[in-house]
Formats: sequence, C-alpha cells, structure tokens
Amino acid sequence: MGEKFDISYVFTFFPKLAGTLQTTLLIVGGALLTGLIVGFLVALPRLYKVPVLQRISQLYASFFRGTPILIQLFLFYYGLPEILKLAHIDVSRAPVLAFVVLTYGLHTGAYVSETIRSAVASVDRGQVEAAYSVGMSGYQAFTRIVMPQALAIAVPVLSNVILALLKDTSLAFSLGVMEMTGKSQSLATLTNHFVESYISLALIYLVISIILERLLLFLERRLLRHESRPAEAYPVFRRERFGRLRQFFTRERRVRFREETR
Repeated sequence: MGEKFDISYVFTFFPKLAGTLQTTLLIVGGALLTGLIVGFLVALPRLYKVPVLQRISQLYASFFRGTPILIQLFLFYYGLPEILKLAHIDVSRAPVLAFVVLTYGLHTGAYVSETIRSAVASVDRGQVEAAYSVGMSGYQAFTRIVMPQALAIAVPVLSNVILALLKDTSLAFSLGVMEMTGKSQSLATLTNHFVESYISLALIYLVISIILERLLLFLERRLLRHESRPAEAYPVFRRERFGRLRQFFTRERRVRFREETR
C-alpha cells in the first residue's frame, strides 16, 4: 500500500516529469518522421498495383497493425540484433532509443500507408483525367491536383495516429528508456506516492494532447478553407431570400390596405 494521498506531491512531480518530456517528444518526432517516409513508400506499390511489392506492403501493414506495439518493441530490440549477426553486422552497442524510434516509426508507417492510400483513392479520378487533358504530366497532376485534396482528407486520420503515438510512447520504459512514464514509475517507487505520480503524468499527457489536437485542427481547417465558403455564403443567401419575401408580403399588405380604404 502507498502513503496517504497528498495533493502537494502532484505539483512536486510536475517539474521532475517535465525533465524527461524531451525524450518523449524525441520518440514522437523521430517515429513520426520515419513513419511518414516509410508509409509513403509502402503506399506507392498499392496505389500503382505493383505485383510483388503490393503483396509485401500488404503483409507489412497487416503485421504492424495486427500485433501489439509492446511485442514489436521486444522483437526488434532482442530479435533484430540476432538477425543482423547472420550478416556480420553488430548493433548490440546501438542505443536503446534507436530501437524504440525505429519500432514506433515502422508501426506508425503501417497506419500512414493506409491513410495515404485511402485518401488518394478518394480523390475523384475525373479530376486527374481533366489535368491530363490540359497537358499536365503525371507528376504535375499528382502534386497540384491529387496531393492537396488527399492531404486535406488525411489530416484528421493522421491526427488520431499522432495522438495515439504520443500515448503509446508510455511503453518505451519497458526497454529501460527513461521517458515520462518510466520517470513516473521511479518517483512513485521512491516516494511511495503512486496515485500522485500517475495523476501528474496523466495531466502532462492531457496538456500535450490538447496542444497537438489544436495545432492539427488548425492545420485541417487551413487545408479545408476552400470548402468553407459555401457554408459561409449560405446564411447571406438565406437573409437575402427572406428579405425579398418580407418585401413581397409588405408590398402585398400595402396594396390590400389601399383597396380596402378606397
């Protein structure tokens, strides 16, 4: 059993946990960058239906989406060095953080690849054909027509992936990485104030998640700003329409009053 609950420990743990925040953000940033690159490369064979690579990308996505991230961490940390030894490559002295970032990056890449594939597929094919008809090349049609629309569609899904990645970094301490969750566990063990330590940790995660959510929501609205014009113009149209109706009935009332008073 822990010590009696003391709210002062919640505020005492804040600066101590914040000292390891940079490690958590480093994992998130490195994994997100790796995931975007890998996800884009994995999505291409499925978009262009490359026979062999398409199957490989499907197996890749199925594995990383269908197995727990904790199992993936153990497999890459303990299994990858043994496999590389067969090729006479020694990575036993590589930092643990490198394995963590690699695992989270590949895990994120599986979700990013599916997001990119579905977002590109949702863009109307007729727009691409229209771009070809005006003389655009395949690269120009993709970068000018398909990519902006696909990115706007993919941002809400990517927002969920990023927030999930932030929370999944709490499992990195299982390999000995001293990020926020590992630091919280250490503080709780040393002080015997477990509840206070985990409340501080939860509040920090909540604040970071809210900040990221707001930034990603701003990006989403920025990308979809061209679609908000009809919605903004609708109230104006509605006011003009009812204004004309009011004028019509007012004019009819005046005519009727004149006829009655003759």
